[in-house]
Amino acid sequence: MPYFTKLLLLIFCLVLLVESRKHRRRRWTSHLDVQRASHILKKNQDLTKAWKGKTEQLLKIDEHDFTMRPAFGGPAIPVGVDVQVESLDSISEVDMDFTMTLYLRHYWKDERLSFYSTNNKSMTFDGRLVKKIWVPDVFFVHSKRSFIHDTTTDNIMLRVFPDGHVLYSMRVTVTAMCNMDFSHFPLDSQTCSLELESYAYTDEDLMLYWKNGNESLKTDEKISLSQFLIQKFHTTSRLAFYSSTGWYNRLYINFTLRRHIFFFLLQTYFPATLMVMLSWVSFWIDRRAVPARVSLGITTVLTMSTIITGVNASMPRVSYIKAVDIYLWVSFVFVFLSVLEYAAVNYLTTVQERKEMKLRERFSCSCGIPHSKTMMLDGNYSESDANSLAGYTRNQMVPEEEKPEKVVVHLAMSNESNSSRKRGLKGHVGLRIIQNTHAIDKYSRLIFPGTYIVFNLIYWCVFS
Repeated sequence: MPYFTKLLLLIFCLVLLVESRKHRRRRWTSHLDVQRASHILKKNQDLTKAWKGKTEQLLKIDEHDFTMRPAFGGPAIPVGVDVQVESLDSISEVDMDFTMTLYLRHYWKDERLSFYSTNNKSMTFDGRLVKKIWVPDVFFVHSKRSFIHDTTTDNIMLRVFPDGHVLYSMRVTVTAMCNMDFSHFPLDSQTCSLELESYAYTDEDLMLYWKNGNESLKTDEKISLSQFLIQKFHTTSRLAFYSSTGWYNRLYINFTLRRHIFFFLLQTYFPATLMVMLSWVSFWIDRRAVPARVSLGITTVLTMSTIITGVNASMPRVSYIKAVDIYLWVSFVFVFLSVLEYAAVNYLTTVQERKEMKLRERFSCSCGIPHSKTMMLDGNYSESDANSLAGYTRNQMVPEEEKPEKVVVHLAMSNESNSSRKRGLKGHVGLRIIQNTHAIDKYSRLIFPGTYIVFNLIYWCVFS
């Protein structure tokens, strides 16, 4: 019995020892979990509420009325401006405007926003704080449309420094008017400007100025346009007066554009020149080929009309003459004159043939010649052909130096023998030679090209 009791006590002690160790282990594990959870909480602690309170306390937003400008009632507050042009999106001649995307930045000092800082670091905020403080009311003069980018949030940044200096930046796209002069189009240069001004504050309350002069305007080197070459950007400033409200500071972003001419050379000038040269082909066509010369003239006239209509369709309806109008209409006049030239040639030829017909009828009546025969001769006719012309006087023949390549010879011939024909016609009927090319065609071959070349020299010297 004593041995059995001792054994139970030993087992009981062992059980207590094991339970005690398990309990200690559970307590230790629980302590580690608490420490780990505490560490995680400290690491991921949300300080938004605490930081918000510190922010409001530092900036003292609730202690001031930000509907008033800084130093209200005192001298004008200076507001510096600088701009970085991101892109020049489009230039429209028809609407006379341009579209530009830029970063607009304002610099001023508002002592109401000053705060204490041991490291002199600034604080940066987004657009939500802008609605609670005073910012300059700058707008774009002569703008048609403008907006602040809002993807994925409003593209607005506000940076406040401990001494109260403020940087206010936004990304804006604006479409503004540009008064263009098309008198030299398409050999023109255009100067456009984007104007900034305070809407409510006159120069007595707010003084706008370029923060770093011409260095205040930066442009992206990748900016390019399809029809224009950007020559330069520069800044200016002046005062603008409104009769009802007073004087305002106005800032200008000026840029000069030079139009690329190669597109218009291919699409306008070369086709017009080729049409004029094509109209000259009719001067080398036989004057009796009426369908060929008339159809060629009408085709060139209609083509020139199409070119003029196409160019004017893409341009504003201005009340003055453009450089391209001068070139196209002078070319149209040259084409039209070539048609009139053939009309004159055809009319004079008809009049001449009528006179010769009357003269031939007289000779046939006086000499008793029953009918006439027409023979075609070129410049290389044979000896037999020459012998057939025997008996005609020298002055009735065409001189050697005036012989064309091809002539029409009308010979008055009777049914009598060759010898009697010579005796009967000698001294009475002459050889009538009519040239295929009229004298007007000969002169036109030189006058039209020469005049057009002179016009081109004067045109390109004046407008280029």
